[in-house]
Amino acid sequence: SCCSSAKERPNAMEAVPGCQGTMRRTVKAGTGGGIGQGATATVHATGVVKETGKKFWSTKDEGQKPFTYQAGVGQVIKGWDMGCLGMTVGETRELEIPAHEGYGAKGFPAWGIPPGGTLIFTLECLKIH
Repeated sequence: SCCSSAKERPNAMEAVPGCQGTMRRTVKAGTGGGIGQGATATVHATGVVKETGKKFWSTKDEGQKPFTYQAGVGQVIKGWDMGCLGMTVGETRELEIPAHEGYGAKGFPAWGIPPGGTLIFTLECLKIH
């Protein structure tokens, strides 16, 4: 129907609980229990600046390796931290993170992230420790 909710349309972007603008969508479903607050997770991650289409980081690039972090405790930018909660092993999730839940008004020039840049991350959950 013309007016179906996001929950009825698989793979639609939806708001991330606990955030003010970060959006998420499941690209590929995983299995098992999800990433909980305080859990350690290992993920593949690729980040692109929405405004420029420029990739600034990927764990899949030569010489890189999967990224391991503790979830929900502020070790990574807020949009990623909250946006990955609930991901399951094997899941691929896309996050769209506005600047205020990413690198902010200053951006991250060393990585090519402009001031106020919106980030698109594609994350693949490899392991929950």
